[in-house]
Amino acid sequence: MGDKEHRILTYGDEQIRVNLIPRARPGTTLRIKVHPDLSVQAVIPDGTSDADLDKALRQKTRWIWQKLRDFRAVQEHATPRTYVSGESHFYLARRHLLKVHHQPDVSETVRMLRGRLEVSVQERNALRIQKLLELWYFARAQDVFRTRLNALLPTTLWITTPPALKLQVMQTQWGNCSPGGTITLNPHLVKAPRDCVDYVILHELSHLIHGGGRDWAAGIA
Repeated sequence: MGDKEHRILTYGDEQIRVNLIPRARPGTTLRIKVHPDLSVQAVIPDGTSDADLDKALRQKTRWIWQKLRDFRAVQEHATPRTYVSGESHFYLARRHLLKVHHQPDVSETVRMLRGRLEVSVQERNALRIQKLLELWYFARAQDVFRTRLNALLPTTLWITTPPALKLQVMQTQWGNCSPGGTITLNPHLVKAPRDCVDYVILHELSHLIHGGGRDWAAGIA
């Protein structure tokens, strides 16, 4: 392989920078990684020729572009909200319009109904609406993440015991894997496409191949 530190791929009218990470460790394979902060890396084993590298990158160009598109969507879904009627909120990449009902004598609830997120509150308070929605997203995320983890485990032959799963709101990460093998996911991820959820889960499960945990950083707005 040449001594360049990056490659530039072109897909449509978009140029994608791929940073090259040389690896001399025995057993390393050529791997391409797309991170939620929109950086792209290619891990290059010793002895990889320029021709082999270019071929691998060409074959993965569309996949790289799709992942970048998905993570841009994730960033859009995590942008701040003001919690007023008519505002857009996302669940598994589907846009839902927020409808706030001021009902002083009715129990406070959140319902997803025909393309809307309907919130009933006893007083018009943006912080209270935000809290109710966060609780609703947290509960939904628990169900979705557990379902997707269980669906993906049969494809991860290196996993012998299903890992513990927990949720935690994080400012700079979509997920991480602890040294003890616990997978932690950001509940905001449930606002993104299901493919993004799967991608983050698989990424964290991949850390268990070598038994070491890592954090996966992402600039969440």
